[in-house]
Amino acid sequence: MSDVEPGAAPAGDRAAWLRNLRRVDERQEDALAGDFDAQWGEIQDDHRGFVERFLQLLPPAGRVLDAACGPGKYFPMVLASGRRLLGVDHAGAYLAIAAARFPQVPTDKHDLQELPYRDEFDGVLCVDAMEFVPPEDWPPVLERFGRALHPGGWLYLTVELAPGDQVRAANQQARRSGLPVVDGEVIWDGPDGYYHHYPSMQRVRAWLADAGFAIQEEAEGPWHEGGYAYHHVLARVAAPPG
Repeated sequence: MSDVEPGAAPAGDRAAWLRNLRRVDERQEDALAGDFDAQWGEIQDDHRGFVERFLQLLPPAGRVLDAACGPGKYFPMVLASGRRLLGVDHAGAYLAIAAARFPQVPTDKHDLQELPYRDEFDGVLCVDAMEFVPPEDWPPVLERFGRALHPGGWLYLTVELAPGDQVRAANQQARRSGLPVVDGEVIWDGPDGYYHHYPSMQRVRAWLADAGFAIQEEAEGPWHEGGYAYHHVLARVAAPPG
C-alpha cells in the first residue's frame, strides 16, 4: 500500500482508533481525578519557573487559557499574578474538582482539538498534556492555540520525553499487537493501557513555526526516576505586520 506510511494501518482504521482513544483517555482521566493531588499535585521547580516567566510576559490584567487544566493545578499561580483565567479540560471529573476549589474561575469542557476560541487570550498554558495528542492532531491543536490568542500572545507548553529505546520497543510491541500506531506512539502498561506520543523536538519546532509561533525560550527539564522528563517551550504568536 504505497499511499500509507510504513507500519501504519489504513487511514480509516487509524482515524477510528484515534477517535476512540480520545474517549478512552477521557475515561482514564476521570478515574484518576481523585488521586491527582497525591500523584501529580506538586509543581516541579522547572515548571514553576517557566509558568512564572510566562505570566510576567502578559499584560497585568491579561487573560489566560489553561488548556488541559486538570483539577486546577496552576490556577493559584495565575490568580496570584492578577491575571484572569479560563480552565478547559476534556475530563468532567477534573473540571468538577476545579470548579469546587476555584468557584471564581470559569471552566469549559473541550478536547484540545476542538477549542472554539478566537482572539480572546493573552496567554495559553498547556502543561503535561500534549503527550496525549497524536501527530496528525498537533498542527490543528497548535492552530487553535494561536487562534485563541490575541496578536503577539504567548504560549507555554511542555513536551514529554522518554528514552528512545523504550519508546521504540513499546512502539514495536503495539505494532505486533495490531494497533495502527506510527513512529513515536506507545501504549504504556496499565490497567487499560494508556496512550502517549513522543515526537522529536525537531518536529515540534517545525509544527510551532508552521502554526505561526516563534520560540523565545526552551529548556529540557530534569529526568525523573520513572524515566521521563519534560521539554519546556515558551513561544509567541506573530503579530500582524505594522
